[in-house]
Amino acid sequence: LGKNGPLVSAIGYGCMQFAVSYGASLPKEDGIRVLRQAFDQGVTLFDTAQVYGPFTNECLVGEALADIRQDVVIATKFGYRFEDGKRGPLCSHPKNIRQTVEDSLRRLKTDYIDILYQHRVDPDVPMEEVAGTVKDLHDEGN
Repeated sequence: LGKNGPLVSAIGYGCMQFAVSYGASLPKEDGIRVLRQAFDQGVTLFDTAQVYGPFTNECLVGEALADIRQDVVIATKFGYRFEDGKRGPLCSHPKNIRQTVEDSLRRLKTDYIDILYQHRVDPDVPMEEVAGTVKDLHDEGN
């Protein structure tokens, strides 16, 4: 993935559809089965986000991939604030990014995120501040 990024399958799996984004979502067991079948067919890149569900998609992906975690690349996103379990406004303040990452790690049942990126640009936070926070998180994880 990129010049120096992780080695991934040519086709990645966008997991958003498991979180009621387009009609009714599959039962959890079926979602897990679909993700495992994708892996069995060679897919190694799985993309999710805290906002899908919200939160339920990361939980599903985490459960489905927990025992093969070392063999897959997981991408997730930050960039929203949540209030009472519902998506609120854009928020990429450093404190929110850090909390999102902690929460995502727990839901994904992992101790690292391979690819972390901003879901939508927050016009209230300079991009340099966002990038600096992500770099700090990366450095702290090494």
